[in-house]
Amino acid sequence: MPSLQSLRRKIAAFKNTQKITKAMKMVAAAKLKRSQDRILAARPYAHKMRGVLSNLSQRVNRTSHPLLQKREGKKIEILVVTSDRGLCGGFNGNIVRKSSEFVRQCEAQGLSVNLSLIGRKGRDYFRRRAWPIRQEWTGIFDKLSFEHAIDIGGDLTENFVKGTFDELYVVYNEFKSAIQQRVIVEKLFPIDAAAEFGAAPTATEQSAVGGSYLYEPDEGELLNVLVPKHFQIQAYRILLESAAAEHGARMAAMDGATRNAGQLIKKVTLYYNKTRQAAITKELMDIVGGAEALK
Repeated sequence: MPSLQSLRRKIAAFKNTQKITKAMKMVAAAKLKRSQDRILAARPYAHKMRGVLSNLSQRVNRTSHPLLQKREGKKIEILVVTSDRGLCGGFNGNIVRKSSEFVRQCEAQGLSVNLSLIGRKGRDYFRRRAWPIRQEWTGIFDKLSFEHAIDIGGDLTENFVKGTFDELYVVYNEFKSAIQQRVIVEKLFPIDAAAEFGAAPTATEQSAVGGSYLYEPDEGELLNVLVPKHFQIQAYRILLESAAAEHGARMAAMDGATRNAGQLIKKVTLYYNKTRQAAITKELMDIVGGAEALK
C-alpha cells in the first residue's frame, strides 16, 4: 500500500499537469482562431486559381510552358507536411501512415520515389526509414508567411523543370473544423484538368473547356507569370491548412488531457481519503487496545 505522502505527491503532480494542459489548450485555441481566419480567407482564392489554371491548361499548348508538360511519370516526389511540435493527438501519426502507405503503393507500381519533408516530426520519422529524402523544411510554422511558400514553391518548380521528378504529390491535413482534420493526397505537378473535374472530363465539360483565348501580350509571357504564382499560392494554402489543423488537433488533445487529469485527481484523491481513513482507524484501534490492556 503506498504511503500517504506518495499519494499527496501524486495528486500534486496531476494537478500541475492539469494546469499545463489547460494552459496549452487556451494557447492553441487562440492560435486556432487566427489560423482559421487566415485559411478561410485564402482558400477561395487558391481554389479559384486552381480551377482557372486547370481550365487554361486545356486551352493552351502544354509545351509552351515547362510546368505544364506531362511526362511518363516514372519519378515521383511526395511532399509530406507535418508539424514541428507534438502533443497534437493523431495529427502527425495519420500523416506518416498515409504517406508510408502511398510510398509503398508507388514503389509497387515500379516508380522511383523521393521525399520532401516539411516539419520536424515527419523529418524525424522518415530519417529512420530507407526512403530517400531530397529536401527538408523545419521551423516555418512559428511565423508562417507567404515568403515560406515562395521558397518551397520555387524549389519544387525548379526541380520539376530540371527533371528531378515527373510528378509531385503532397500529403497534408486539411482543416475541416476544430475537432476534425482530413488527410489529403493531392497532385500538384503537372496541372491536370481531370483532377479538377474529379475524373476524366465528360463531353459537357469538354465543351465548356473548348474554345480559345486571346492573350495579351502573348501566351508564353502570361504563363511565365501565372503558372509559378499558382504553385506558390497552392503551397501557401497547404501550409495554412496544416497550421490550422495542427492547432485544432492540439486544442482537442489538450482538452482531453485536461479532462483525463481531472478524473485521475478524483480517483487518486478518493483512494487517498480511504487510505487515510484506514490509517486513522488503525491508530484508534491501537489506542483502544492499549487502554484495554492497562485495565
